[in-house]
Amino acid sequence: MKNLFLSAALAVTLPLPALAGDTIHIIDPYARSAHGMAQSGAAFMTIANHGSEDRRLIAARSDAAQRVELHTHIEDDAGVMRMIEVEEGFAIPAGGEYSLARGGDHIMLMGLTAPFEQGDEIAVTLIFADDDEMEITIPIDMERSDSHGHSHDHSHEHTHD
Repeated sequence: MKNLFLSAALAVTLPLPALAGDTIHIIDPYARSAHGMAQSGAAFMTIANHGSEDRRLIAARSDAAQRVELHTHIEDDAGVMRMIEVEEGFAIPAGGEYSLARGGDHIMLMGLTAPFEQGDEIAVTLIFADDDEMEITIPIDMERSDSHGHSHDHSHEHTHD
C-alpha cells in the first residue's frame, strides 16, 4: 500500500510531456473540394506554436478520405504548377505560426468517403514528429474565396486545444 501512495505521489510531481493541445493552437481551419462530387479535397488553417520549442507536423489522417497527405505546390521546368507530397512535413517555429493555405502548403484528402457539403465538418488528426497527435474538427466551407485566409474579419477565427 505504501508503494502505491509513493507511485501516485511521484506521478503527480514528475514533469509530463507536453501534448500538442498545450502549445499548438489551430486558427481558422476549413476544408473544401472543387465541387460536391470531387474525389479529393484539401484542408487549410494556421498552426500557431505557443511553445518554446519548434514542432514539426509530419502527417495527418482522417476517416473522411482513403488517403491523407501533406502537400505543397511547386512549379516544374515547363512552368506548370503541380502538387507534391511533402514527406518531411512542415516546421512550426517556437512562438510562431505556419499557414496552410490555398495555392501553397495544405492537407490533401484523396479518395473522399463522402462528398464535401457546405456546413458539414470532418475530423482530422494532426501527427507531430514527437509522436504527439491532435484531433481537430474542420468545417467544410465550399463558398470561401481564395483571398479569405487572413482577412480583417476575425469572426471565422477560433482556437482548438
